[in-house]
Amino acid sequence: MPVRCKFKCIGSEKIEGYGDHKFHWNYRFSPVVGGSEENKSFFASTPSGEIKFQALAGELFEVGKEYYIDLTPAGL
Repeated sequence: MPVRCKFKCIGSEKIEGYGDHKFHWNYRFSPVVGGSEENKSFFASTPSGEIKFQALAGELFEVGKEYYIDLTPAGL
């Protein structure tokens, strides 16, 4: 069953020298906690946690902006 989460980008860092690539970016996200009724609803279901990942494509996410993250089982 797919699950939709709402997270805020809390960090973006450009890193030099990653394998064959000149740069990569590290991103960090935390669950939303307030600021709107929708955020309060998401916070009631996802009160804590953090998502971190690296991407070769840069400047995909803006620090301070909120994003939906959909978790869907593979193969659907």
